[in-house]
Amino acid sequence: MTLHLETWQKRALIALAGALVLSLLALAFVAGRVGTGVEHPAANSADAGFARDMQIHHTQAVEMSRLVRDRTDDEVVRVIAYDIAMTQQHQIGQMYAWLEEWGLPQSSSTPNMAWMEGSMDHHGGGSMLRDDGLMPGMATEEQMQELADASGVEAERIFLTLMITHHEAGAEMAQAGAELAQEPRVKVAAEKMAEAQVAEITAMEDMLDELP
Repeated sequence: MTLHLETWQKRALIALAGALVLSLLALAFVAGRVGTGVEHPAANSADAGFARDMQIHHTQAVEMSRLVRDRTDDEVVRVIAYDIAMTQQHQIGQMYAWLEEWGLPQSSSTPNMAWMEGSMDHHGGGSMLRDDGLMPGMATEEQMQELADASGVEAERIFLTLMITHHEAGAEMAQAGAELAQEPRVKVAAEKMAEAQVAEITAMEDMLDELP
């Protein structure tokens, strides 16, 4: 799977460069707003909801990635897992910092994903959470334990299957964030997250097809 490794490494470098640009834009944005009296997003805004919910979603992806890295010797899977863990951990830090800057709590009594109800992809009303109370794409405790108990090709298959599902929902959430957020840097970050996760889904689907 050398081709996959080279492709993923190139994608990782692009993602790293994009994260640096976003960080610089954020610093410039904050500097430009100091003393201007511009209001920060409200506690029930899409910006705040996206930052809170995506932190939760990312945290599980980081955990899955760390689990599989300790359970396989496959270089490509280990590189992918490391890249996902590092990228999403960095993004968690960004979103945590936004909420701190806005003077908003990291958690809310508002149901998860309620902020997405105004997105183009959600017109049916009602909760967007699954029947088990988890956000779409999230692995259950049983699935996480199954990954923790596996090794080798079995662990790789479970990881790729779970992460593809996780990314599909994450990309949809990011697209809603790009659509509904008001802060320019939040919209840009959400767009980049969606683009990256869609690309990663394609790569992981190819890898899953190649497993013995």
